[in-house]
Amino acid sequence: MDEALLRGLTPYVLGILVRRGAGFAAAEDAVQDALLEALRVWPDEPPRDPRGWLVTVAWRRFLDARRADTARRAREDRVEEEPAAGPVPDADDTLRLYFLCAHPSLTPSSAVALTLRAVGGLTTRQIARAYLVPEATMAQRISRAKRTVSTVKFDRPGDVATVLRVLYLVFNEGYSGDVDLAAEAIRLTRQLAAAIDHPEVAGLLALMLLHHARRAARTAPDGLLVPLAEQDRGRWDTRAIAEGVAILQGALARDQLGEYQAQAAVAALHADAPTTQETDWVQIVEWYDELVRLTGSPVVRLNRAVAVGEADGPRAGLAALAALDDSLPRHTAAAAYLHERDGDPATAARLYAEAAGKASSLAERDHLTRQAARLNSRG
Repeated sequence: MDEALLRGLTPYVLGILVRRGAGFAAAEDAVQDALLEALRVWPDEPPRDPRGWLVTVAWRRFLDARRADTARRAREDRVEEEPAAGPVPDADDTLRLYFLCAHPSLTPSSAVALTLRAVGGLTTRQIARAYLVPEATMAQRISRAKRTVSTVKFDRPGDVATVLRVLYLVFNEGYSGDVDLAAEAIRLTRQLAAAIDHPEVAGLLALMLLHHARRAARTAPDGLLVPLAEQDRGRWDTRAIAEGVAILQGALARDQLGEYQAQAAVAALHADAPTTQETDWVQIVEWYDELVRLTGSPVVRLNRAVAVGEADGPRAGLAALAALDDSLPRHTAAAAYLHERDGDPATAARLYAEAAGKASSLAERDHLTRQAARLNSRG
C-alpha cells in the first residue's frame, strides 16, 4: 500500500471537488473518507487509475452527504447536475490549497493542522498523535479552521510568506508519535517548490534539507542531545547536504535574498566545515547581520552573539549578548557557554543550571544539567 502516493494525490482530488462546486469543508471531509476507503480496498484491489478512483469515490461521498442533508435539498439538486463522470482534468490546485490553509485569519496551530490534513493527506488521528494531543481536541481545531476558510474564495491570491511560515512550523515540530513531521514538511515543501518558482521557497527547502541532514548525529544512542560541536560529522547525510547546497546556490543566484535563504546559508557553512574549529564563523556573522536586517528578530540577534563569540572571542560574544533581553529563550544557555569559553567555569556552571530550569524540552534540560554537573565536578 503506497501511502505516499495517496498523500500526494490529496490536494489534487480536493481541488477537483472544490472546482465542481463543493464547499471546502465538505470536500475535505469527502476526500478524507475516500482516503480511508482506499486504505481499506487498495491492498486487495489496486486501481488502474488511482487518481480517478479517488476523485470518483470522494465525489460520491460528497453527494451522499448532501443527500442526507434534507435542509439543503435545493442546493443538492443543483450540485448533482455537475458531471461526476468522464476524464479527470489535469489541473493542479495544490498551490491554491496551500494559500487557503495558511489563511492569515487562522492561528498558526490551526493553519498547520489544516495544511497537514488538506494538503498532506494525514488523518486527524495521525496529526493528533504527532502533536501529542487527544484526537477530539485536534478534530475541533481542524473543524474550526475549515469553518474559517469556508467563506474564502478559492481563487483568492495567497501570501507565500504565510505559507512558508506554516511549513517551517511543521518542520520544527520534528518527530513525535507515528508521523515524522520533519520529513513531511520536506515533502510538502518539495511539492510547493514544484508548483511555484520562488527563491524563498527554494531557500526554505534548502534549509530543511541541510538541517535534516544532521538528524542522525543529533542524539546519542541513549537519546541524549548531542550539540553541534560534538556531533559525529561522518553520520551527516552528505547527499542531502549536496542537494541543499545546490538548491541554495540556485536561489541566491537570483539576487532576491530572503530570511530562509540567509538561514540556509548559515546551515550550509556549518555543513561545509570539517570541524567546529574550522567553521567560517566570520562569514556566519555576516549572514546573521543580513538576517538581522531582514527580520529584526531578537532570536537572530542571540544566535549572532554566539557566532560573534566564536569569530571574535567569547568576551566579544558576551558584549553582544549583554545588549539583548535576558528573558529571550536560550539567552542563559548562551551566556553559560560563552562564560565557559572565557575561562569562568563557576559562572558557567551556575548559568547552565539556571538554563536547565528554563528549558523547553526534556532533552535540552538534560543536556544543560549535564553541562552544569560536568563543570561542578571539576571544582
